[in-house]
Amino acid sequence: MPTAIIADDERLMRDQLRMRLGQVWPELDIIGEAKNGDEAIELVDQLKPDFTFLDIRMPGKTGMEAASVIGNKSHIVFVTAYDAYAVEAFERGAVDYVLKPPEPERLQITVDRLKTRLSKPTAAVDVNASVTAMLAQLSEKIAAPKPAHLQWIQASIGQDLRMIPVEEILFFRSDEKYTCVQTEKYEALIRKPVRDLADELDPALFWQIHRATLVNVNAIEGVTRDIRGRHLVMIKGRSDKLEVSRSFLHLFKQM
Repeated sequence: MPTAIIADDERLMRDQLRMRLGQVWPELDIIGEAKNGDEAIELVDQLKPDFTFLDIRMPGKTGMEAASVIGNKSHIVFVTAYDAYAVEAFERGAVDYVLKPPEPERLQITVDRLKTRLSKPTAAVDVNASVTAMLAQLSEKIAAPKPAHLQWIQASIGQDLRMIPVEEILFFRSDEKYTCVQTEKYEALIRKPVRDLADELDPALFWQIHRATLVNVNAIEGVTRDIRGRHLVMIKGRSDKLEVSRSFLHLFKQM
């Protein structure tokens, strides 16, 4: 039975990749998970997996740096959010790749390649040379910061993991443990706090109106006051009213 480990600093992404791999390659045994490149290197030495799925961007050692250390100890599969143009570099390399978010149809292509590599062993490739070549082709994209703004949110709904386009989200509201993701049709939960989301979402689309609340400006119906004098944001088509902290009232002067 082929074995693999998954290295990604986002738990939900690890969960989703594990789930998708289980759908397209049920025989693959995921024997370990890592949150960064350093942990991935340790797991490869300990567990000796056939394949190592490495997110390119992770704290500590990146996926690229980890791959250079792992070398030929395990077949490297990069997990990347880069667009199709950048993926040309991966096509020319000696490693494989998975695009985020991992969709079954595209993941099946990668799995077919990996099965071929298992069934028809080839001469060992120079992983360091391959990574160096890819870095040269992707230098601008690798050096650049993450995409300016989040385009989708990975959230749990019961036992399911769902990818939610940010434009469909009406508001985020945090409590001590979780952040509620509210859309027109359903409510989901994530562990990322509002303070982190505020840095990653487009500020022109999502306004922070409270230390625990972000609201989609397109979902705002208006602002009202309650008998205590608090300002409350009304949401289109819903009864929810979201409190506005005094420090954020300036956002509504233009309305």
